[in-house]
Amino acid sequence: MKQNALKTLIKQAVKEAIQEELKDILLEAIKTPKQTVVESIQPQAIIDGPSMSSKERRAAYQNILGDMHSQLTSQNVSQPFNPQGAIPGGDLPSGEVNISQIMNLMDKK
Repeated sequence: MKQNALKTLIKQAVKEAIQEELKDILLEAIKTPKQTVVESIQPQAIIDGPSMSSKERRAAYQNILGDMHSQLTSQNVSQPFNPQGAIPGGDLPSGEVNISQIMNLMDKK
């Protein structure tokens, strides 16, 4: 028997076997009763902590900050910002952009 004839014979036999098995699998899938899945999500109880009024909340934040809030002002920022070194934007020319220049850019649409 030639090799090509043997290959085609084996292919046909395998095809027939697979088709028979698929028929059996499909029939079994159709005959079995379907199980219905019922999902029930129960809402979890939300536990609220003690509610604070805005005055109480502000007092709590002031307590947390302590004396630091009087020390942190815009006067503490070094003027003007001048990046140096190998950081992004470090090679930009020095200078400042005032708010009117920014507004002029925004008006040009």
